[in-house]
Amino acid sequence: MSARKGHNPLRRFDKWRKGNWKCTGLTFQVGNGYVVQEYERAVIFRLGRIKSSRAQGPGLFFLLPCADNFAKVDLRTFSFNFPHQEVITKDYVPCVVDVVIYTRVFNATKSVVNILNARASTHLLGATTLKAIVRTVCLSEFLSDRERIDYTMKSTLDRVTDNWGVKVERVEIKDIRLPVQMQRAMAVEAKSAREARAKITTVQGKLMASRLLKKAAGVLAETPASLQLRYLQTLQSISEEQNHTVIFPMPANLFSAGVRQMLGRLSGSLAGAQSNQSGQPLIDLQQTPDNTQF
Repeated sequence: MSARKGHNPLRRFDKWRKGNWKCTGLTFQVGNGYVVQEYERAVIFRLGRIKSSRAQGPGLFFLLPCADNFAKVDLRTFSFNFPHQEVITKDYVPCVVDVVIYTRVFNATKSVVNILNARASTHLLGATTLKAIVRTVCLSEFLSDRERIDYTMKSTLDRVTDNWGVKVERVEIKDIRLPVQMQRAMAVEAKSAREARAKITTVQGKLMASRLLKKAAGVLAETPASLQLRYLQTLQSISEEQNHTVIFPMPANLFSAGVRQMLGRLSGSLAGAQSNQSGQPLIDLQQTPDNTQF
């Protein structure tokens, strides 16, 4: 048969072949598509080399067959628990510590390329860093300043894990357990410290009370009648308690005259006996002070 004018069968076959290859390539690419979640990233390697420094995801991405492969990385925060870690402080006191470390991957490419297993390596590094830091502090500092020790441990871990693409978010010391003998010794020490502080407080109170009494005595000395009013106030406070015995203080100057007369009679009766022995009276009234009080 003669071909129609302007018709070329080879040209039609060539168009059909190109369109068939395009459909085949589209079907092949769609068959090699992958999906990563919002909290995941995919590090793609093409012929053994990283395709891009920026990880793929989240969403759908495609790989070339026989040329690309990928590693999936989880970006969610993960925690490590270090229970019953036996450590020794700077002053050689053994104790058992429970620690929790919270970390996350901030760079998926580094966590795949620079380290074989980022999680396992961070776990081992946390255990060794804990023991290294506790050895540099005393027990009292370890018990009282946990926040500073947590921050020091976090900073030390961050300097190492930054090259692994891992960020240490938080370090928490949950519990510190001491030996029973050490607990008893610390209890005795704390009791002694409390008793010493109580004694110091008592002495300071007495000192302040004595100073106030001194000021009160000066005020009462200015007006002698105020002392009698103070006596009456004391009797009133005693009578309110319904006591059977009442002690009434009397000023000693009321009895000074009677005491002088009694001493004069005693010296007159014994003057003869004293003069026979020494020639001087037993009591010299002239040397006796006028303010004799009992």
